[in-house]
Amino acid sequence: MKKWTRWQDWVAVAAGLYVALSTIWIAHTGASLPIMLVLGVLLVAAGVWSLAMPGLVSMEWIHVALGVLLIASPWVGDYTSNAAAAWTSWIAGVVALAAGLLAVQPAMKMHHPQATH
Repeated sequence: MKKWTRWQDWVAVAAGLYVALSTIWIAHTGASLPIMLVLGVLLVAAGVWSLAMPGLVSMEWIHVALGVLLIASPWVGDYTSNAAAAWTSWIAGVVALAAGLLAVQPAMKMHHPQATH
């Protein structure tokens, strides 16, 4: 697969960018601001890295891990009562998780091409 073409990585970048930028317009409670900002920036960085180096299977698992962290963050950061921040984290987390899982198989095929006989 060519660099900068995998849609799953672009989705992860968009989800991370949305989470990070949403800290501008969402009111914050608990630890929502630092958690959303850090996880959003990390998701963007992981997505860009994966786009630049599409054969790295580990980066897809990092998308999955960041998605799980985003899903858990409203409870961990004590901001479940803030609907806007919580739903942003949950939805972006599910999107990142799904994009990461959908990108694992193509990345593995690129990393370990099938031998033809």
